[in-house]
Amino acid sequence: MATVPGYSPSLWVRVCHALPRLDLTLQTRDNVFTPDSWEYQQTLLVLSSLSAIALVLSLLVVLSFLIHYCCCRRGDGSSGSEDEEEDDDASGGHGYGGRKGRGICCVTWVSVAAVTLCCVAIGIGFYGNSEANDGMYQLTSSLLTANYTLTSIDLLVSDTLTGLQLSVSGPLTSLEELFGSNMPFVVSARTCRRLSEAVVALLSSLTVGRPTEPLPSSSGGSNGSSSSASSILTAAPPPIAPSLVPPSSPLPSPFSPGWAANTLMVNEDYRWLSYVLLLLLDLVVCLFILLGLAKQARWLLILMTVLAWLALFLSWGSLGLETATVVALSDFCFDPNTFILNSTHFTTGTSTDILDYYLTCSRRKTSPFQQLLTQSQRALSSIHTHLSSLEREALPQFPKAEKSLREVQQILNATEGNFHQLVALLNCRGLNKDYIDSLKGLCYDGMEGLLYLSLYSFLSALAFTAILCSLPGAWRSFPGDSEEYEDSDSESEDPFTSHQARRQTAMGSQRGALPAFYSYQGASWNPPFSSAPPLPTPNASSNGNPGYESLPLIDRQSPPPSYSPSMLTGYGVSQSNQNPGHPRNLYSH
Repeated sequence: MATVPGYSPSLWVRVCHALPRLDLTLQTRDNVFTPDSWEYQQTLLVLSSLSAIALVLSLLVVLSFLIHYCCCRRGDGSSGSEDEEEDDDASGGHGYGGRKGRGICCVTWVSVAAVTLCCVAIGIGFYGNSEANDGMYQLTSSLLTANYTLTSIDLLVSDTLTGLQLSVSGPLTSLEELFGSNMPFVVSARTCRRLSEAVVALLSSLTVGRPTEPLPSSSGGSNGSSSSASSILTAAPPPIAPSLVPPSSPLPSPFSPGWAANTLMVNEDYRWLSYVLLLLLDLVVCLFILLGLAKQARWLLILMTVLAWLALFLSWGSLGLETATVVALSDFCFDPNTFILNSTHFTTGTSTDILDYYLTCSRRKTSPFQQLLTQSQRALSSIHTHLSSLEREALPQFPKAEKSLREVQQILNATEGNFHQLVALLNCRGLNKDYIDSLKGLCYDGMEGLLYLSLYSFLSALAFTAILCSLPGAWRSFPGDSEEYEDSDSESEDPFTSHQARRQTAMGSQRGALPAFYSYQGASWNPPFSSAPPLPTPNASSNGNPGYESLPLIDRQSPPPSYSPSMLTGYGVSQSNQNPGHPRNLYSH
């Protein structure tokens, strides 16, 4: 394992990396991160298949409960009406007492507990999705910063080469022509031109991540060379946003951090949105299940049962993908340098020494650009020395050479400024910091977020399994539409009658026809309750409107009581046994 200063694998990375790996033939494989290898892909498929096995077990459990509700509970309907009466009497008319009532309460509470577990899993899922998004954001930000650094290096090299080529083809050539009669001055100007060509050759071999394209040679005299050099050496800084890669090339050669950041950002947006939709689906299902249990809406629970099946499959499927991703990410984060150095995608166009220098950034290692930069610096210093001597000795003899000499000095000053910036950017500290930040975002926050998402998928799968096992028993125990219609009819007849009395009346009507309550003979019939006080009669007021007597409430008598159907039925039976020709006053003693 190659150590990276400032980064160490976390505990979860080491635990997941230590998991045993089996291929499709159940043979042990190593855990080195090689995503292009078919043997390594087989180990990930085997780990993902564990969630498929768990899905099959969940389906078997749910199927066994459905068989229990459909087949084994058919004998409950053959129990006698006496058992139902005992259950209703024990429940006090509310339908939740006795053996059946205890079963309904048990099923309901199991459903509520499963929904609560699902809500906890949803909270964990939202946190894990946010952590994974933060890790990917840190990774893409670091890649964009590294891409900005590499682009700045390329622009500085390009500006330096262009400026030196302009000086060689323009002012220095003019100086050689002006100093044609004086050989020492011609030698100095020719030496400056050769040194500039040497610096151009040295910097052309400088490549960090991408090859340097050959620059077009500039032609032209000294006229206008100052303005063109000024416009090139004051180029605008490169944009941070990476350039889009054409779809025809799936992976650029050599590897570009900007391309990687752009691809990861697009994929992360789709991943984050997919998980948000999945979490919202689970939340909606849980809330409507609670609503259906509270309202005893059978159709709503049936609809939520169908959606719970969908959520169950999605939970186990996402768990399989997360398991494979977590294991693969742990293998990469355990030794990232080895994969980067050995991968052909990253080493194309860049030597291994350069990559190792920037990945480790060890003080014991010298920069691979040290010799190149030293030679370039010496060449620029020599050019500056020769130009200073020409300015002291040649200008008094050749005043026409002042313009060309000033142009060369301007280009040289801008080149030295770019060179100092180039030396600072080529230092390993900046790119190594971006590399460590990207590793921390991916292997710390990203890994933690994926683990939380795996826990969410597992808990939600268990919760939906319990929900699918308990919901059929819950909505089967709810009263049907016919029962609710009968109850509503009885309530409309007598709103003061209790549920137990209405049920006893319905059972009594099923056992046999009872005699009518009012079975009186004679043409003139008077109700038995004749002791009620007469209603107040309206009196004419002074303004002609009818008025009513204002009697105090204490002097008035209470209205006759209302009787339940069971009491009325008992009273009718007792009246049928007496003499119908002699009505009896109920309030007589």
